[in-house]
Amino acid sequence: MRFTSLAVIDLILYCAAALALLLAFFKRGPAFIRERKGFVGSVIVAAILLHTLLLYALIFTPHSMDLGIFNTASLVGWLVALIALATLFKPHFENLGVVLLPLAGLSILLAEIYPSDRLMVIESDWPLDAHIVLSLIAYSLLTVAALQAILMAVQERRLQRRMPGGVWSALPPLQLMERFLFQLIIAGFILLTLALFAGFIFVHNFMAQHLVHKTVLSVLAWLVFAVLLWGRWRFGWRGRTAIRWTLGGFVVLMLAYFGSKAVLELILGRHWNLMS
Repeated sequence: MRFTSLAVIDLILYCAAALALLLAFFKRGPAFIRERKGFVGSVIVAAILLHTLLLYALIFTPHSMDLGIFNTASLVGWLVALIALATLFKPHFENLGVVLLPLAGLSILLAEIYPSDRLMVIESDWPLDAHIVLSLIAYSLLTVAALQAILMAVQERRLQRRMPGGVWSALPPLQLMERFLFQLIIAGFILLTLALFAGFIFVHNFMAQHLVHKTVLSVLAWLVFAVLLWGRWRFGWRGRTAIRWTLGGFVVLMLAYFGSKAVLELILGRHWNLMS
């Protein structure tokens, strides 16, 4: 049974919260959000709860789990919405929700509109479940880091062109933006490390499960972020260098998580069958 109308309502809730945050850009900045944080937070919580119910109905079946490409994207969107809710209580970074929240709403709507016609069967125990959960949380954190890097790139370019005013003046200083970027990367990198470790130990039959390309790309993304963090520690990498490495690592990770799924499910019409 599809719940497309509820998904539309959920998207509206997410967009309403994002609009409230966007008004902060054009009114009184962070003070506008602080005065209405209870309202904005309540709308986000309501949207996340509805997202949770819809996602549960999409993914969990009587005998297995459906982790098709759109359901997985919606699960990532749900995690991103939780991160957006958390940033609401992090001074100077409330406005990240302007982009993150509509993306979360769009993800659940697409999952409802394009249901998976092939069951993604998972027969697993807790180690494999932990691998999946850690992977998705790591991807969500690094997705937010990529958005943060894009905002830094725009902010840096405007400063170089001596255009510091306008709506972008509501963003935190570059130094704070960069510090938050690396906090996200470190957290995502640690979880990605644990996810890969669990995958290598507990996931078997990589070839039969079409996981070779996903694994190779995930390891490559891990190496990109590892080099970035090493360069930050050893040489103090920052600015454009940090932005480029962050976006490069995210692109590789996105191909790992969704590239193989898109080819297998949307083009070749195959399904994933993960077994412990």
